[in-house]
Amino acid sequence: MPGPRAGYSAAVPTDAPARGLVVVVEDEPAIAEVIRMNLARAGYGVHVERDGDAGLSAVRTLRPAAVILDVGLPGLDGIEVCRRLRAAEDWVPVLFVTARDDEVDRIVGLELGADDYVTKPFSPRELVARVGTVLRRARGPLAGPAPLSLGRVRLDLADHRCFVDDTEVALTATEFDLLAHLMRRPGRVLSREQLISEVWGYSALAGNRTVDVHVAQVRAKLGDASPIRTVRGVGYGVEAAAG
Repeated sequence: MPGPRAGYSAAVPTDAPARGLVVVVEDEPAIAEVIRMNLARAGYGVHVERDGDAGLSAVRTLRPAAVILDVGLPGLDGIEVCRRLRAAEDWVPVLFVTARDDEVDRIVGLELGADDYVTKPFSPRELVARVGTVLRRARGPLAGPAPLSLGRVRLDLADHRCFVDDTEVALTATEFDLLAHLMRRPGRVLSREQLISEVWGYSALAGNRTVDVHVAQVRAKLGDASPIRTVRGVGYGVEAAAG
């Protein structure tokens, strides 16, 4: 069966509620079709592009709920597509897919603001599950919980917004979820393995370096207001509020 054409949008099954549009940018037709089929079956709308330039244009035009982005694309590669989105203050959740199991590629992608990263070959069901996890982070809880505050940092959980003093700081969905997870547990130190399981929602196969890079990004964005501390050989935590 031939794969979808570039620019193809998959219809959402009538027996499944639409869960949002996902733009898939993947130049290998067979892989694009597997991703499209599994996302559509899970209730997502899907738009497929085959190169970085067309993918970037599609994201800017369609305003999807999430983007699945192959790193090794013709034209603009996936890393450059993500770079341009973030430079334009577009914080749509991005999940990188790559055939290269290279930690340098992984770190560069995460530092650009990617929310997750999977390496080929991957389980299509796992990829769909990770899309769902990232979207739940991005949308935040349905109810309106009280904001989290610690020192100069305040998290508006209902609107998924972060503030230092009165200035808003743009965090990716994963960065926000990581910071909120730590701020809900002041005084506790969580291991990298715990954070992978509890924040990312899957086993530590993603690697401890993933946590380190995201923590570094949060710290860089919050500057000297960052409440996150490192406990060598153990993990990360935030100080309990004084008094």
